[in-house]
Amino acid sequence: MISNEYDAIVLGAGAAGMMAALTAGQRGRRVLVLDHADAPGKKILISGGGRCNFTNVGTAPDRFLSKNPHFAKSALGRYTPADFIAMVDRHGIAWHEKTLGQLFCDGKAHAIVDMLSYEMRAGGVDVRLAHRIESVAQDGGYRVIANGTAFRAPSLVVATGGPAIPKIGATGYAYDLARQFGLKVVEPRPALVPLTLGGDALAFRGLAGVALDTVARCGKAAFREASLLTHRGLSGPAILQISSYWRHGDAVTIDLLPDVDGVTALLAAKRVRPRADVRRVLADLLPDRLAGVVADALALPGNLADIPNARLEAAGRQLNGWSFIPSGSEGFAKAEVTVGGVDTAGLSSRTMEAKTAPGLYFVGEAVDVTGWLGGYNFQWAWASGWSAGLVL
Repeated sequence: MISNEYDAIVLGAGAAGMMAALTAGQRGRRVLVLDHADAPGKKILISGGGRCNFTNVGTAPDRFLSKNPHFAKSALGRYTPADFIAMVDRHGIAWHEKTLGQLFCDGKAHAIVDMLSYEMRAGGVDVRLAHRIESVAQDGGYRVIANGTAFRAPSLVVATGGPAIPKIGATGYAYDLARQFGLKVVEPRPALVPLTLGGDALAFRGLAGVALDTVARCGKAAFREASLLTHRGLSGPAILQISSYWRHGDAVTIDLLPDVDGVTALLAAKRVRPRADVRRVLADLLPDRLAGVVADALALPGNLADIPNARLEAAGRQLNGWSFIPSGSEGFAKAEVTVGGVDTAGLSSRTMEAKTAPGLYFVGEAVDVTGWLGGYNFQWAWASGWSAGLVL
């Protein structure tokens, strides 16, 4: 075996790994990046519909989920969206802001990967792709064997992400390494993922393609964005957001008429159009196909004039708070990210270094920090990677 010595080894050529590597490399450190993929930044390339939603100008710690909600504050406060935007601007990458503070490339996501690759080259980073990690061990530093070659460094950064989107090679390898070195792992589960419907809600699965403005709620979390009915259940931004907070058995509540008071609307329709039925009234408020299914579910036959006000009031409240228990989610295969991961209790919030294993760092999605939909998870990748890169 050939031995190769470095100042730091980074496992994973994704967003956080490349950020850690370029930051350390440009500080004069000799850095090696290893990845089993044949190209860097696979997740960057498929994000934002191929245009990479690379950050969010509304980034704040309360838009991240973690067992310790304070953990992300240090990194996010020291490396901000403005810092990453400055790098993007230096490279002449055109971008635009969409809704809710989301920033996207005008062109393809390749521009972001090319930028990070350029910055790594500027720091003299050695990037080796198509390298499968065979073992990691401590021997006065860290010894990594990949493709039959041993590499050594006093610092090791684990930036291998979580198990979301396995089709691009995602695995839970970071959790195995964490446990190997005595760190705990918060139960990983799919996040930013479509939810599935069963039981009484099966009728809604016949409405695939119907979308509408909603407020989705689960527990104390609420998001006003579009919901989309699918062949398996519900998707769309509002559902993806709420899925990060949802656990099996929890109810999800959807306000189908966020700008309309359902009770007022039905009682007003009864006064003005007493001979109309509920289906016709709902067709003026909801997409036509959805109106029919909702009317059937409300089970209020006949003219409005013949329906007692109390029943209309109950139906109106249901329109503003349609509650159901999802049968499940579409799992890691369709999840954009992972909730859970390496327990932050074992890491420094300033450097991402493991408290019980000096020189070992965990960054990005591998850590129990998960952002909202809309560029937040990339900002965590940049911030956590930068924080580690500063001290390698």
